[in-house]
Amino acid sequence: MLTSGTVIIPTYNRSHLLALTLESLAAQDLPREAFDVIVVDDGSSDDTAQTAGRYREKLRLSYHFQPDEGYRGARARNVGIEHATGDVCIFVDDGVLLHSGAVAAHLAAHGQARPTAVIGYVYGFALDDAGADEIRAAADGVDADTAIARLAQAGRCLDFREEFYGKYTDDFADLPAPWPVYWTCNVSAGTEQLRRLGGFDEDLQSWGGEDIDLGYRLHRDGARFVLERGAASLHYPHPKSKGANMWSSYVNYRRIAEKYNTPITQLLLPLPTINPFNLNDVIRLLELPSCAEFEKATPGGLFGDD
Repeated sequence: MLTSGTVIIPTYNRSHLLALTLESLAAQDLPREAFDVIVVDDGSSDDTAQTAGRYREKLRLSYHFQPDEGYRGARARNVGIEHATGDVCIFVDDGVLLHSGAVAAHLAAHGQARPTAVIGYVYGFALDDAGADEIRAAADGVDADTAIARLAQAGRCLDFREEFYGKYTDDFADLPAPWPVYWTCNVSAGTEQLRRLGGFDEDLQSWGGEDIDLGYRLHRDGARFVLERGAASLHYPHPKSKGANMWSSYVNYRRIAEKYNTPITQLLLPLPTINPFNLNDVIRLLELPSCAEFEKATPGGLFGDD
C-alpha cells in the first residue's frame, strides 16, 4: 500500500502565489513525515527562493533552481520526480490552495492493486479570468478550507471540468480516452510508474499539453483514472490569456498527435472544434479503435504488442 507522498510544485516569478500554496500544505491533516514538498524554480528573478526557505521549519521542503531558458515546466516536474521520496507524486501548481485533507485523499486513492492516476478537484479553475473577483472575495483573509467551503456551499466557481464530469459522471475511467482532463494543477500518480515511463516529455516546451501527454502514457500503461473530490483545492486567480494559452497548447497537441500517430491522438489536431470535453463523443461516433488496438496492429508501436 502506498503510504507517503511528495508534493511537486514548479514555479516561476510568482512567489506570492507559491506562499499561498505552501501555507495550505503546512495546514495538511497528516503527520509531517507523511509527505515532503519539492519546489522547482524555473529560473525566477523574484524572491521565490526566500519564500520557499521560510517554510522549511513547517514542511519537509527542498528547493531546486534551474536557469531561465524559456518555459520548462516538464523539466521542472521531472526534477521533482527524480528527487521524490514518497510513493506517490502529487503535482500542484503555485497558487493552488489545497484543502487540509487533500494530500491524505490523494494517498488514499492510490490504495488499489493496479496503478492509479488521481485527479483532484479545483474550484476556480478556468481558462480565463472569469470569476476572479468572486474567488478573491472568498479566499482572501481565510484559510483554504474556509474558502473552499464558501464556494462549495454557494455552488460557485466550480472546476472548469464539471462539464466533462457532468457528461460522463465521476466514474469515467472506462472511457476510450479518460486522459484529456489529467491537468497537473492538482493530480497524482505513483512515483515508480512515473519513473518507469520517463516522466514528462521535455521536448514539450510551451504551456499546455505536457500533462495530457503523460496522462496518455499512464493510461496506456494500465493506470485507472480516478476523480477524487476529497482532494479539493482552490485556484487563486492570476492573469490568463485564453487565446494565447489555446495556441500554446495547440503546438504541443500537434507534437503529441505526431508522436503517437494513432486515430485517437490525431483528434487533438482540430482544437478547439474537438476538445477534451467532446473527444470521447467523436471517438464513439467514428467507432475508432482504441490506442491499444491500433498499436497492436502497428509493428514497432511505442508500447509494443500488449
